[in-house]
Amino acid sequence: MSGARRKEESPPPHPQQHLVANGGGALRGSVWGKALRSDSAWEDKDEFLDVIYWFRQIIAVILGIIWGVVPLKGFVGIAIFCLINAGVLYLYFNSFQQIDEEEYGGTWELTKEGFMTSFALFLVVWIIFYTAIHYD
Repeated sequence: MSGARRKEESPPPHPQQHLVANGGGALRGSVWGKALRSDSAWEDKDEFLDVIYWFRQIIAVILGIIWGVVPLKGFVGIAIFCLINAGVLYLYFNSFQQIDEEEYGGTWELTKEGFMTSFALFLVVWIIFYTAIHYD
């Protein structure tokens, strides 16, 4: 060769490395895109469980704000939250996504996925909004 050093070629970056480098934006978009489309194919079970988890957190914040603004108190507010939270997610994975619950451990496993953290988040948001708006 003509005395020039040969530049070592590196293999193209792995797609996951590229996604990490740009903040994972493309990965997140595809997951939420699948989550909002009916009857999506979920090859990765953990990905679908993450969607269930984060939908629960979103529901918890929204209901916590509503319960705080509308002065709901006590057991009635907690019971209605539990029914709405479990019911909406059950309809989502059973009717909208139409997944086979047995692949994820059954209906009960999907229904309780992330429930306690969403319940705690709901209580915090509910108390903060109720106290901020209705404090005497």
